[in-house]
Amino acid sequence: MISALTGTLQQVVEDRVYVEAGPMVYEMLIPASDVELLQGSVGEQMTFHTIFYLEGDASSGSLDPRLIGFLRLQDKRFFEKFITVKGIGPKKALRALVMPVGQIAQAIESKDARFLSQLPMIGKRLAEQIVAELAGKVQEFAAALQADAHGGAGMSHMIGRFSEVEEDAIAALMALGERRLDAEHLLERARQAGGRLNTTDAYVREMLRLRTVRV
Repeated sequence: MISALTGTLQQVVEDRVYVEAGPMVYEMLIPASDVELLQGSVGEQMTFHTIFYLEGDASSGSLDPRLIGFLRLQDKRFFEKFITVKGIGPKKALRALVMPVGQIAQAIESKDARFLSQLPMIGKRLAEQIVAELAGKVQEFAAALQADAHGGAGMSHMIGRFSEVEEDAIAALMALGERRLDAEHLLERARQAGGRLNTTDAYVREMLRLRTVRV
């Protein structure tokens, strides 16, 4: 079993990367939160912590091997817990992880189903299922986020930077296909534009307006 892979990042295509290691080029699926970072790392030597699984219908004998790659070992370990939740498979989990796992773990530990429901592929019912099955089991990942915050880590989307209303607006834009950092940038511009932005809807309307006049 491949537990880690080191090689040269050749290409990033949507939800996957291609890594050259020796005479082989490996295709790996990646979490949504890592796409932007990896797009700026093409040509660099990188190590991915990996999970192997089979995708398809076992009853028909149609199974395709898949490799998932994570930049951080703790992200891999959180993912392994996340996919134990009923209704969450590997692909759904990868699309849902648009934020750092520490932030998602903190939401789980605080039983914030509303926050979780705004992640891609995760609705209200599944968010409640995640809380029911994982609350109390992911403290170490939430604690890692707090340690980074106290240590001054440069995570642009640390909890506390935005209000609950603003986080809801960011999540709404992400649900429409925006990357987290782009949604944050639009929110910052909405703040600067002024106006009565005291509800999620008001923020979203202004952010959508600004999206059409990007700078």
